[in-house]
Amino acid sequence: LEIAPATGIVTLPLARRGYQVTAVEMGANLASVARRNLAAYPNATVEVCRFEDWTPPVEPFDAICCATAFSWLDPAVRLEKCAAALKPGGHLAIWDTHHVAGGTSQFFVDVQECYERWDPATPPGLRLTPAGEIVPLTYGIESDPAFEFLEVRDYPITLPYSTETYLDVLQTYSVMIALDSSQRAGLLACIRKLIEGRYGGRIKKAYLFQMVVARRR
Repeated sequence: LEIAPATGIVTLPLARRGYQVTAVEMGANLASVARRNLAAYPNATVEVCRFEDWTPPVEPFDAICCATAFSWLDPAVRLEKCAAALKPGGHLAIWDTHHVAGGTSQFFVDVQECYERWDPATPPGLRLTPAGEIVPLTYGIESDPAFEFLEVRDYPITLPYSTETYLDVLQTYSVMIALDSSQRAGLLACIRKLIEGRYGGRIKKAYLFQMVVARRR
C-alpha cells in the first residue's frame, strides 16, 4: 500500500519490481497522471480517496509506504489506520525530505535576503541545519502499541540545479504557493537575479532523505 502517491514517482519503481501495489491518492488530477505513468503495469492500481476515509481490503498488506506526505495525514487516525491495513509482521516505511546545509552553501546565506524581503513570515538570519543535527520525524510510532519501532535510515544527496530547474522546484513548495501573487513573483525574480548574477546560473542543494521503519506487532 502506498499512501499519497501523487504522480507515482515512488509507485513506478515499486511496480517495475513486480510488487502488487495499491496507491491511495486524494487528488483526482494527480491520480490521473499516476495512472498514465503506471499504464504499463497492471500490478499497480490507483484509488482516488482521502486516506483517512479509505476502506482497506479484507486481506491486509505486507507493507505500507508514504513518501513526504505522512505529516499531512490526520494524527488522530493515521497510525491506527496503517495498523489496521497491515498484516502482523508487516512493515511501515515513512520517509521525509529535509533541507540541510551543504551544496552551494553561500547561496543559501545570500538568498535569505530575498526571503526576508518578500516573505514576511521568514525568520531573520535563518540558516540551514547540518544533516547530522536533524531530529527524525517518528510520528509517535515508538510509543504506539501496534508497532515495534525498528530504525531510521539516512540518505544524504546533493543535487545540481540550473536557474530554471531550481525555480521550478521552488514553485512546488507549499510555502511558495501560499504567498500572494505579487510576493511570489518578487521572490522568484530576486532568486533568479541572485543565481544568474553571483552564481553563473547554477547551484547545488543538499537534502537529507530520512526513512523511518517500523514493524506491525
